[in-house]
Amino acid sequence: MNLVIFGPPGAGKGTQAKRLVSERGYIQLSTGDMLRAARKSGSQLGKKVAAIMDEGNLVSDEIVIALIDEQLDLNKNAPGFIFDGFPRTVAQAEALDGLLAGRDKQVDHVIRLAVDDAALLERIAIRFEEQARDDDNPTSFKVRLNAYNEQTAPLLPFYGSKGILKEVNGMNDIDTVAGDVARMLDLE
Repeated sequence: MNLVIFGPPGAGKGTQAKRLVSERGYIQLSTGDMLRAARKSGSQLGKKVAAIMDEGNLVSDEIVIALIDEQLDLNKNAPGFIFDGFPRTVAQAEALDGLLAGRDKQVDHVIRLAVDDAALLERIAIRFEEQARDDDNPTSFKVRLNAYNEQTAPLLPFYGSKGILKEVNGMNDIDTVAGDVARMLDLE
């Protein structure tokens, strides 16, 4: 089973992905983690990633797709994958479909953690005060939230038209969200 979990920063998608990894043995493919690992690896692709990141540029779709392709090959016997931070555009979603189709697989579920932006901003402001996490600065968080909303919007109809888009109330507590996600996955 392969799934994409959508949600803005702070919505809890990382928390839910970790639970699915722990409870179901899925492999979480976080593009950020993969880029950092590639950079450290010293491989040919890793050197290319390091050079791009050192210049402060965004890594191309081609490279991100190559990293995902590599992870799919390295984890052939995984019961499923959770795509985290990818896809962010329709072109990336189409590329992911192509990678999976070449392995007789597909994205089975897309779960959107629906949140109230104002309540999420309030939650992040509290977390920033309590934990002083740099990435939770309310001002920069608003920019990240807006970017997420703009980038993700076209993907919702893309996956909705395939009949695989489901929505969970991401404002519920962690256990309730996990239960809702599990029920969606078990309906198959």
